[in-house]
Amino acid sequence: MTAPSPAPNRRWRDLALIGGLLVLVLAGLAGLAIATGWEETRAELAKFGWAQVGILLVLSLVNYGMRAVRWHLFTRRLDLPTHLGQSIRHFFGGFAMSVTPGRVGELIRLRWLSRETGASLDRTAPLVLVDRAADLAAMGLALGLTLALGAGGIAYATPVAALAVALAVIVTRPALLSRIVTLTFRLTGRAPRLMSRARRAALSLGLFTEPKLLTAVGLLSLFGWLAEGYAFHLLLVWFGAELDMATAIAIFLFATLAGGLTGAPGGLGGAEIAMVALLTLKGISPEVAIAATSIIRLTTLWFAIAIGLAVFPIAERKAAKAL
Repeated sequence: MTAPSPAPNRRWRDLALIGGLLVLVLAGLAGLAIATGWEETRAELAKFGWAQVGILLVLSLVNYGMRAVRWHLFTRRLDLPTHLGQSIRHFFGGFAMSVTPGRVGELIRLRWLSRETGASLDRTAPLVLVDRAADLAAMGLALGLTLALGAGGIAYATPVAALAVALAVIVTRPALLSRIVTLTFRLTGRAPRLMSRARRAALSLGLFTEPKLLTAVGLLSLFGWLAEGYAFHLLLVWFGAELDMATAIAIFLFATLAGGLTGAPGGLGGAEIAMVALLTLKGISPEVAIAATSIIRLTTLWFAIAIGLAVFPIAERKAAKAL
């Protein structure tokens, strides 16, 4: 069983959605900059050079690369005949759908896998859950680590970190997740076929609980997200902001998690608001906070989407040839 190929008009609609969301976010940040002093924000942005942009992009690539290797380890755990380059192509190409509601567009990776390996969607479905769980666990642990190192004063940071880790633990506990799915069906009585497939996917997660695998993917995930957090710290240093590394990384991780909890595509809006608010609460001037938030989101989320848009057609062609 393979998922149907997206219609061309749907792809154009997705591109229009991405463009529209980018415009809205930039408009919101520009409005905030105007309200707090546009000239000051523009002066801060003018200090930023292309070499610095390059460093931020490299650190983002470290994150994406480590998570792509993690994706490869997961596919190999399912005994799928994948190679590293193929997994990187799938993982990077899926970034093109990062701002679809709930990031469900990233399920395109499963379609590519299905076409190129012959594996059914039921067999590959756990990849989405375990991949998301790895991100939640790594970000929650990294946030907890920075809080332990002295990054205090961030309201709700501890509960958010605990929630992220708890959700990751639930996802990687097959029996527990299966019971939750069963209980949900008993309470709602809806979508029996979907619930049945979700239960089978939950039970199959047992393949990913092998200690060596969990250690490897945990380290890849942790260092990947810390690389992006460190990029945010560097950015603030370049702007002359007096903020220690632990606090800078904590703000980046908390804002990213908080944006995700809003349910908005890619955490848009929520992440930016949280980041600007937390920086100003830490004594960073509004113009620096807005400039830093704008740049870090462009060099992380929107950079990933740009990579995805470049790789997506290549992945589509490769998958089509495999049919």
